[in-house]
Amino acid sequence: MPVSLNHTIVPAADHRAAARFFASVMGLQELPPAGRLGHFAPVRVNDSLTLDFMTVPDAEGHHLAFDVDPATFDAILTRIRDADIPYGNAPTTPDNGRIDHPLCARGLFFSDDSGNLYEVMSPA
Repeated sequence: MPVSLNHTIVPAADHRAAARFFASVMGLQELPPAGRLGHFAPVRVNDSLTLDFMTVPDAEGHHLAFDVDPATFDAILTRIRDADIPYGNAPTTPDNGRIDHPLCARGLFFSDDSGNLYEVMSPA
């Protein structure tokens, strides 16, 4: 069987708020709380992967990058703009409102309140 990633933990100041934010921007499904006492707020990314948000003291943000098709990119960009979420074309400028990514045709970065930096890349 090939190796595949099943889930990863995403640190957050408030796991439920971070999961809700990420799921709403990306157009993904939040799952019911998981883990002992519901300490994970999972979001289904695809058929085999969940991001499990977990509240931690002094959450240190992570960088998570996603490849998406052009239609999905357009939908994410629309949701970001509609919600007035800052975005940009580089990790050093995640608020410049640009999508001319250096590694692909279109891409953007946006952050959550816990300092997690999300990257979304599209080939067209």
